[in-house]
Amino acid sequence: MQENRPSETALRVALRRAAHQLLDHPKVLDDPVALRIIGRTRASLLLADPAKHESHPLFSYLRAFVAARSRCSEDELALGVARGVRQYVILGAGLDTFAERNPHPPGTVRVFEVDHPWTQEWKRSCLEEAGLAIPGDLTFAPVDFETQTLAQGLRLAGFDPSARAVFSWLGVTEYLTGEAVTATLGFIASLPEGSAVVFDYMLSPSLLSPRQKRIFDGIAQRTAAAGEPWRSTYDPARLKDEILSLGFGHVEDLGPGDINARYFAGRADGLKVGTLSHLAIARV
Repeated sequence: MQENRPSETALRVALRRAAHQLLDHPKVLDDPVALRIIGRTRASLLLADPAKHESHPLFSYLRAFVAARSRCSEDELALGVARGVRQYVILGAGLDTFAERNPHPPGTVRVFEVDHPWTQEWKRSCLEEAGLAIPGDLTFAPVDFETQTLAQGLRLAGFDPSARAVFSWLGVTEYLTGEAVTATLGFIASLPEGSAVVFDYMLSPSLLSPRQKRIFDGIAQRTAAAGEPWRSTYDPARLKDEILSLGFGHVEDLGPGDINARYFAGRADGLKVGTLSHLAIARV
């Protein structure tokens, strides 16, 4: 992240989510707030010609993955609520809109959005421009990881570590060191049984075909140019072993085939995710 600027990748994710609402039917993630949160100017440009805005061959795969990973996290939260979870933590929230469209009755789920203070100020301004009030069940937890730990930031925001929680951790692990990823998973694993995390990760380049490696390198160069270089990639089998060693009792790894079967089967438009990323669901 560049100093005094919100995350460029957070904006790109928000634009992908908004484009999904216009281009893809049926929607994997139905998000009526997506177009409003990106601001009037960006929304107008997207509405004018959404297909042109998403014309790059890779964009449909990225759009599909953005939609699927959010849907997967929100599906896991619904399962968690059924088993008594009342806290939902969105790590690296960016312009996530769950709190603005929370389907659960008021007071059921307390939502904590964790992000850098600059990004959270930017989101507040986006909400104000869109005429959206900050929901009563939403708490911003600004965390500067150079000076604070996740546990400290959440505690200051009123998070209860003695109660179950579901964590959504999307589009983040590749930008962190392996040590930081392990520390975050370790903290979640220390929470009460019934807690869970959904996160995505990039495959190790050593597992990719030459074509996949070219695509990987192209996207990595783009994010690095935006000031947010990739730092961590993973082998699914080794990652699963590491997650279990931290204290999680159940790990489900979803590769592209699993994600497409779960969320994109039988579509007439051929929308599907690409092959560079996986989703993981880990339950304590």
